[in-house]
Parts: sequence; C-alpha cells; structure tokens
Amino acid sequence: MVTVLDPADLEQPIRRAMPELARGVATLARLGIDTVRDALWYLPFRYDDFSDVRSLGELVPDEKQSARVTVAAIRVEPGFGRRPQRVIAQLTDDTGSAEAIWFGRRYVERRLQIGDEVIVSGKVTQRGWRPQFTSPEFSPAGHDSVHTARVVPVYRLTSGVTQKRLRELLARVLDRGLAAIDDPLTADERGTLPALDHALRTAHFPEEAADVEGALDRLAFDELLALQLTLAQARAARSELVAPRIGIADADFEAIVAALPFQLTDDQAGAVAEIREDIASERPMRRLLQGDVGSGKTAVAAIALASAVRAGWQGALMAPTEILARQHHAGLAPLLEQLGVRAEFLSGSLAAAPKRAIHDAIAGGTADVVIGTHAVISEAVEFPRLGLVVVDEQHRFGVGQRAALQAKGARGEPHVLALTATPIPRTLGLTVYGDLAISTIRHLPPGREPIRTEIRDRRALPKIEAFIASEAAAGRQAFVVVPLVVESQTLEAASAEAEADRLRARLPALRIGIVHGQQKSELRDATMAAFAAGDMDVLVATTVVEVGIDVPNASVMLIEDAERFGLAQLHQLRGRVGRGRHRSFCILLSDATDEVAVRRLEVVRGSSDGFVIAEADLALRGAGNLLGTRQSGLPPLRVASLFDPRHVELAQRARDLADGIVHGDPSLSRRPLLARLQRDFAPLEDEGDAA
Repeated sequence: MVTVLDPADLEQPIRRAMPELARGVATLARLGIDTVRDALWYLPFRYDDFSDVRSLGELVPDEKQSARVTVAAIRVEPGFGRRPQRVIAQLTDDTGSAEAIWFGRRYVERRLQIGDEVIVSGKVTQRGWRPQFTSPEFSPAGHDSVHTARVVPVYRLTSGVTQKRLRELLARVLDRGLAAIDDPLTADERGTLPALDHALRTAHFPEEAADVEGALDRLAFDELLALQLTLAQARAARSELVAPRIGIADADFEAIVAALPFQLTDDQAGAVAEIREDIASERPMRRLLQGDVGSGKTAVAAIALASAVRAGWQGALMAPTEILARQHHAGLAPLLEQLGVRAEFLSGSLAAAPKRAIHDAIAGGTADVVIGTHAVISEAVEFPRLGLVVVDEQHRFGVGQRAALQAKGARGEPHVLALTATPIPRTLGLTVYGDLAISTIRHLPPGREPIRTEIRDRRALPKIEAFIASEAAAGRQAFVVVPLVVESQTLEAASAEAEADRLRARLPALRIGIVHGQQKSELRDATMAAFAAGDMDVLVATTVVEVGIDVPNASVMLIEDAERFGLAQLHQLRGRVGRGRHRSFCILLSDATDEVAVRRLEVVRGSSDGFVIAEADLALRGAGNLLGTRQSGLPPLRVASLFDPRHVELAQRARDLADGIVHGDPSLSRRPLLARLQRDFAPLEDEGDAA
C-alpha cells in the first residue's frame, strides 16, 4: 500500500518528503527539480504513442508500434573507429520475426536474456525482408510499465539523465504526491475541465492520446488564471490611484497640431484623441499604442508630451537601448522644439559634468522632456512634476523598471503611454493585455514606397551578393540577418560570425560589420551607430536589429534561413529598410520544403500589413507547440499557448473569472489556494535585450 503525502509535503525537498527516492534526488536536481511540487509540474514536451500493440506479422514500417515478443538471440558487435558498439536482438512470436538494435548501450546486454518475453516499443523500419526496431524501449511482458505499450511521455533532459530513469522517478512521485493536491478551483469554476490531480496524472501518463488535450487545457487555464488575477489586481489597484489631470485648452492643442510639419493620418488623430481624453482624467492612463514601423507612433507621442508640458507638467521617454534613445532624441527634439518644448537626452554613458547639469535641469523643472535609457529611472533623477511617461518597446523592459519610472511621479501616479511595433492580434489584445487600453495605427503615412519582398533559395546567393555589391556601389547599404550567433553542430543554419567571414571573402571591397547579442552592449551600439552613419556597407546581425536602428540609406534586407524566424520578427526586420527615398528590397532566403513553412513565408511576401501577418501567424501556428510557446512581446508561459485558439478562449474565460474573484476579494485572502497558484505561475521577469 502506497502512503500518500500531506499538502505541506509538496513544498518539502524530495529527500525529506520521500526518503525512499534518496538515490534519485541527484538525478532530479540536475533538472532543477528539488521539491515534490517541482516534480509534479515538470511536464513532458511531447508524447510517443506506443499503445498500438501488434504481432510481428502485422507491423507497419515508419510507424510507432509495440509488440509482445520472445528474445530468440542476442549479440554484441563491438565498435571500431567512429562506429559505436551495437547490441542486436532477434525477436520472435507466432506470426514472424524481427530485429531490434541499440547503439552504444551496454545495459541492454545485461538486461535481456535469451528466452525473455518482453514488450518492445518504438519506431519500426523495414530492413530487407523483416521489420527492425531501432533503439526501442522494452519491459518485461505482463508487468505494467511507464515505458512501453502505452502513450509514453518524453521530457526535456540534461547530461546524465535518461528518459527511462526520469519516468520511473516521476511515476513514484505522482503515486504519492497527487493525493496531496488541493484543487484551487471549485467544480463550477472549472466547468468541463478536469480536476487538477487528474489533469496532472494525465499530463504525465495519459491512458489514451486523446486525453492529453483536456489535461493540458486544465493546466493552461490555471496558468492563464494566475496571469489574469495579477492583471485584475493591477486594474483594481490602479482604480485607487490618482494621476494629475492634464487638461489642455482647445486653442493650445490646435496650436500644437498646427505646428507639426505634416498632417496627421486618421489613425494618428484617433490615437491622439484617445490619449488626450485619458490624460485629462485623474485615473492613471495605461495605454498601448501599436503600429507598424514608420506608422507615426513617435509623432503621436510628441503631441502627448507637448500637451503635458503646455499644461504645466514634465514628460519622459524611455527606450531600451542607447542607440534607440539617441534616435528618439534626434527625431523628437527638433519636433518638440517646434512645439515650444525643451527635450534633454540622458544616458549612463554621459560624462559626469553634463549628466549633473541635466539632473539639475530636471530637478529645477527647466527640462520639459527627458529622453533616455534606464538612466532616467536612476535614484539621482528627480522630477518635481512628472505627468506623462512614454515607454518605447515596452515588452523589452522588466516590470521593475517600468514601476521605477512610474514611481518618479511626485504628485501622484504619472500617466503611461507604451509604444510597440509588434502587432498584437485582436484576440490576444483582449485577453493578455487586459490591463491596457489599446490604440492602433494601421495605415502608414502617405509617401512610403512599398518594400519589394521575394523568397529565394541558396542557389540564388551569387546573384544576391552581386546585387548587394551593386547597391553598395550606388552608395546604399544592406542588412544580412541570420538566426545564430556562432555555428552549431546540431542546427543547420547560418551564423553571424561564419556569414560575416564568408561575405568578407566573397565581397572584399565592401566594409562589413557584425552585431549580435553576445557582444558587450558598448561594442554593439558603436557598431550599429557606425552602420547608421554610413561607415559600413553591410551589417551582419542576429535579431538585435529587430528594433532600435534607423538607417534611411539601407535598401536591402537579406534574412537567411527565414523559416526559423516568427512572422512578426520577419515583418519587423523588413521594416528596417524602406525608410529613405530609395526603393528597398527584402529577400527571404530559405531552402525549406515543409508546407507550413512555405505558407508562412508566402504570408510575409504577400502582405505589408503587420496586423494581417500577426493574425495569420496565430492561425498557422494553431495548437503548435503546446508547451513553452513564446513570442517577443508576449508574457512567457510554460503550458498555455497563445497561438492555440482554444487557449485564447480559455484566457478570456480566465479573465472573466479573475475579475469576479478580485472584485469580491482583492487580496485573495479568502482564497489562499488561488494566491498560491498566482505565485507558482508568476511570469518570468525579462529584463534584458533580445538575442
């Protein structure tokens, strides 16, 4: 009889709660599994369905199957040279014979004996006239096994840990630990979703392949509910905060708009009106302004900042990198000056004397708007009347950084306007960004020439290189974006370092630079600044150039192994060119033959609308990788997939439930299990730049 654990044991180290697993503790620790709860939530990332048990005469090539067999013979072929040792077993039953082969696994020889009756499970291939199992799982016939003749979980591993050992350890933890699980949801709240203990059991060891979906839906719902509880609490807390009323007279507002050197588009005017209404209220604005690269988000931000200054308040704009902050200052300062607003630039790299002078100007109120990096939120910076904060590419800042900037408001909570060029599908905006109002600029200002986008395979590289050289001869520049920093033995994809070396050999007359996320930020920023200044012809890069570099002279964007990037990333990268007066080109280089990969690239080639592309990305990914799906700009989730329409619906349902719970119990003091759930699924903080 198995002795079950108590709820308190879930937080205990496995060595203490389950001393009988002491010999497995080191194995689990290699995977970051320390407590019983850690083990219960260490979920598979896929499953092998070996539940189809057939006779040897019924085996079908290229399918995963199981068979009950007798070991007729077994031999070991020693390895030589680079060839590993092989263990080969001859298998028989009443309908025929087969072969099983294992590479470099001496334990097989010790565990299999002639005459053993076993279950073997694995993928079957046809070798000559008989079937062959390659590296199959096996277990004694007549014994329940977590490895064979069933749906078998496959976990992420590390050095020194095997699937077999991990499955056995997790099965023993589940046997004793699941009874200690208290479900945080009532039967009414979970509806048709399974109870938590049942969902965890099924997620690890499903009886049927069809059962997995429901179990993962329940675990995804818990994770989404934890997120929505946090958002609901933020909304409730913000309703208690007071922000400055930034009201601006119609005449002053019209003067600001009239001073612009261009006419606002309808989308820009609509966003400005929404922001103006928000900042006139004493409830803190939390608005996300989304729009493609070049859609005019900066102009909207300039009007908002100028309005705040005209009303007697200060403004701040914070960007994630120094080069992006400098670009904002270079573009915004002259525009703000025309609107009668003084803008200062602040970064950690400034010398001590000018930095002190800017600090004094901010504290004295003579600096109307401060544009900079995270230096804007340093302790030395004091705003006497900060009314409006603009955060560019807000998903690249951690929660703590954004909170520190908001806390700079000396007279209440400042209003916050977040900018993003990452289009958010409508369904995700309604559910994930539930604590933000969203304004959207869909249409580009007139005069932007479309970027010609083409898909090519590697056979076209010589022509592409010749084209890049001809553009350089005409005084223009090119980006070459690759998925990897350095070459990988496991991934067949271009790397920045290798591609830079190859291009230098192929195009020796061109000035070629390289940037990637493993460089020191000072070197990376200096290289991108040199490219922006025209001191380089070609910049080889990873996705660090996805945002934050404005080079109007760049006319070519070559993206290698394009199928390895998300559609939103491809669209963002394409937006790095086409920013000047020259006709621009985006070349998606890919040898992919997979139907979905080809369709995804065709979406980018066929549309210049980032929102259409984002919705298509959502539809094409579908359920996709249920565990661990992540996209820039979205919260990191461990189970839920925001590319799965079912999970998007669950997120809306979780939001409705969270609003109801928080309305009656803001601190969750009456629902400690929900508070625990919230802590368990706290989104991982992401403070750094992208790779």
